[in-house]
Amino acid sequence: MSTATRRKTATELDREEAFQFLRQMMLIREFEERALKLFTDAELVGMCHVSVGQEAVAVGVCSQLRKDDYVASTHRGHGHCIAKGADIGRMFAELLGREQGYCRGRGGSMHMADVSLGFIGCNGIVGAGIPIAAGAGLSIKYRGTDQVAVAFFGDGATNIGAFHEGLNFAAAFCLPVVFVCENNMYALSTKTSCVSGAKCVADKGAAYCMESVVVDGMDVYAVRDAARRLIDRARSGGGPSLLECNTYRYYGHSKSDTRPYRTREEEAEWRRRDCIDNLAARLVKAGLATQEQIEALHAEVLRHVEDSLNWARSCEPTKPEEVGRYVFAE
Repeated sequence: MSTATRRKTATELDREEAFQFLRQMMLIREFEERALKLFTDAELVGMCHVSVGQEAVAVGVCSQLRKDDYVASTHRGHGHCIAKGADIGRMFAELLGREQGYCRGRGGSMHMADVSLGFIGCNGIVGAGIPIAAGAGLSIKYRGTDQVAVAFFGDGATNIGAFHEGLNFAAAFCLPVVFVCENNMYALSTKTSCVSGAKCVADKGAAYCMESVVVDGMDVYAVRDAARRLIDRARSGGGPSLLECNTYRYYGHSKSDTRPYRTREEEAEWRRRDCIDNLAARLVKAGLATQEQIEALHAEVLRHVEDSLNWARSCEPTKPEEVGRYVFAE
């Protein structure tokens, strides 16, 4: 491959791509910070679980997907949805119970979906997206397309039956699925090392003879490079794989979780590795951006979030008497 067409590695920065990554990660974070405030103010309908701190995983993986590729998400799925190309105005509308939301205000935070984007849904059941993605992979194989399906899930999901069933099924039929574990070390309040004999989640992929990789989930380029190789492999018929991204959620499992199971020192250490701050610092150090440009980008993202929220607030509320619509096909 010539130098002109060679893909850059994690140690090399392309300004346009880096700014795109930075903007997407900022957008996910500011969307979720705003969603948390909506929840606190009792303006948001239903529950709200955020992935603040984990943005590099969603952005790094989804940057390598096409629009027609599939993504199955989790109860903590806003970032996956945004990284796959969702409009945050319609996402806010969904959170606020508006007809213009992605599920017409009936799904809320944990059931966001847009099939036109290949985003086949967040899911309130831990690990439920794993067999769904395997099913999407089977559909791809039957139809003979070169699409890929990705399942995001947390470390807690790797101890349930659906994880093993999904991986085994995908391996048995050589399906084009990439299983992505966002290992944030805690399944709600239970530390992963206390409930698993495996040293890392990726070790579990060996049982199904699939390639398994561990990366720094706080580095968007490390995630991108690993995801690129595994997605390309799946697209070319190489079968399923397991990607473990070591990351951290800054907040508790939900708003009521005060995190007594971990220390503030541990949290501070992970925050020093923040994916947004560190990418911004790399851009400045490489001479590809000034601090003023980084701040301007952040300000633009904040305006976009507020404009999108204001639009969502102006949308028509879902009518209680029509709550049963769309449950069954007409």
